[in-house]
Amino acid sequence: MWHFLAFFMRFWREKKGLSLAQCGQLMGAARSSVSNLEAGRRRPQDDQMLALDTHYGTGVLFQLLLWYARAAHDPNWFRQYAQYEQQALSIKMFHGGGIPLVLQTDEYTRAHVQIGSHPDRELEYNERVERKRSILDRAEPPDIWVLLDEAVLARPVGDDPEIMSFQLKHLLAMAALPHVIVRIVPFSSGPHLGSEGFFQLIGLADRDVAYAGAPGGGRLIESPGETRAMDDRFDRIGAKAASEDVSCDIVKQYLERYL
Repeated sequence: MWHFLAFFMRFWREKKGLSLAQCGQLMGAARSSVSNLEAGRRRPQDDQMLALDTHYGTGVLFQLLLWYARAAHDPNWFRQYAQYEQQALSIKMFHGGGIPLVLQTDEYTRAHVQIGSHPDRELEYNERVERKRSILDRAEPPDIWVLLDEAVLARPVGDDPEIMSFQLKHLLAMAALPHVIVRIVPFSSGPHLGSEGFFQLIGLADRDVAYAGAPGGGRLIESPGETRAMDDRFDRIGAKAASEDVSCDIVKQYLERYL
């Protein structure tokens, strides 16, 4: 559907005799952005499709195609999501089953890969480490906001207790960085919206996207309305989280168990 929408955008532009620059003026986008949209390298947004429908007199055709593209399963969704991660200005995430990749030590990552179902575990491990470093090793890394359920700290990963002790030390070191905020949702806070699964929000230069985890995969969310709903969920979970200082104290308490 995404490829068809990209093709249809070019088809109608050429049918109307518009240049890339002229079409960009209609959509409020640069010439290069229109080129990227028609090549499928970028995803169009609601206001852009509304502008095309209005100018071409196509009713809600382009808006409807965008809706179907978002609703359909995209087998290449994770490749697109990884690209968004590398462009991110900010990343917000909630995890209740484990330390998120961006805050993992390599040993913790390897332990998680070993219990997974990927047929080539070494390849999977290398890809995860490379993905993590592509985010953190940028000249200007994104702001990272992390909410972790206390269960993540209580659940040991790997056969060697040192894996968890090194991981929690690393978590404290990451939390001390100016662009990283880590807060723990303690057991005492009771039930919260995070019980529905882990998710991440990525702030890009022109919009936000989200990712919702699920067994066997996940889902990339690009709809503005659904992304706002995920952001609201993040805030509601955060309302039950401990402060940064108290969260570090909680991590230190669990660290003592693994030493």
